[in-house]
Amino acid sequence: MEENLRERAYQLSSELFEKARLKKGQILVVGCSSSEICGERIGTNSRPEIAEAVFSGIYRLCREKGIYLAAQCCEHLNRAIITEEEAVPQLDIVNVVPQPKAGGSFATAAWQSFQNPVAVEEIRADAGLDIGDTLIGMHLKRVAVPVRLAYRELGKAHVSAARVRPKFIGGERAHYNDALK
Repeated sequence: MEENLRERAYQLSSELFEKARLKKGQILVVGCSSSEICGERIGTNSRPEIAEAVFSGIYRLCREKGIYLAAQCCEHLNRAIITEEEAVPQLDIVNVVPQPKAGGSFATAAWQSFQNPVAVEEIRADAGLDIGDTLIGMHLKRVAVPVRLAYRELGKAHVSAARVRPKFIGGERAHYNDALK
């Protein structure tokens, strides 16, 4: 099961990267409930081995493309973010180390895998992947745009995705750069 989840997570991420037109150095935020993947209610049955499989599939693609991965913690840590220190040089670091039952298994996998992991209270990511309805929207730049992926489930968890675009300003006479839509 873990290998299938790893490959499907890689595929989901790859499709999102393409549709979001992510560039090297940008940030992908991921919220992931291993409980939901296994068909249980979010926060009820954290499964480190499941989270590790999903994390490794996504992280492999992030490393290949030069994209920073930001892992959203669960509500027990106020949805803090775990990421690489070099991704957030301007942000204040907070002192917490996620655990499967306090932060979540996905954030724990990130902490254990990153070279220099740090926790921050918030981030403004360029795209997001939400596995199990974890509510990642608070960590996306404005304006978030839904991205429809070919697969809408990972295991038994609902999957949604988003990219961001600059705000349109100027009213009806304004002209816009189609490359930024």
